[in-house]
Amino acid sequence: MRITFELNGKRVECEARPNKTLLDLLRADLGLTSVKKGCEQGECGACTVLLDGAPVNSCLVLAPQVEGRAVTTLDGLVDDPLMAALRKAFMEDGAIQCGFCIPGMLLSAYALLRENPRPTEEEVKTAIEGNICRCTGYIKIIEAIMDAAERIQNERP
Repeated sequence: MRITFELNGKRVECEARPNKTLLDLLRADLGLTSVKKGCEQGECGACTVLLDGAPVNSCLVLAPQVEGRAVTTLDGLVDDPLMAALRKAFMEDGAIQCGFCIPGMLLSAYALLRENPRPTEEEVKTAIEGNICRCTGYIKIIEAIMDAAERIQNERP
């Protein structure tokens, strides 16, 4: 079936079987490897993307479900100031180990900070609870998100 949707701010038209996941469409058909293939059961968050601005596990969304909607991957936020602050904080705070979970973590954190620029530590934990990291133990990731939020607040007039 033919589907049309917005991907990272650009209109995309493509063919997708009714049972193809958004994850497979993005990675295999459209070449967006920042969307990681992990558990394929909605448990790890490695495949997190923003669907109409909200974080979702793309392995649980069928490609035809994005018809007429907006999908954003990490690739679509390269020039976004909020994402730049998050990336910088993740690097400076040592929140990156192997990097496999990082695109999903960054997108979950981005969605949180866009809606709530001054989250508590508990709100950060809740925002990333669907993203599994096997390397860092989460402390540095949480610190990086809190630091990014603080930096953004300090940069606003």
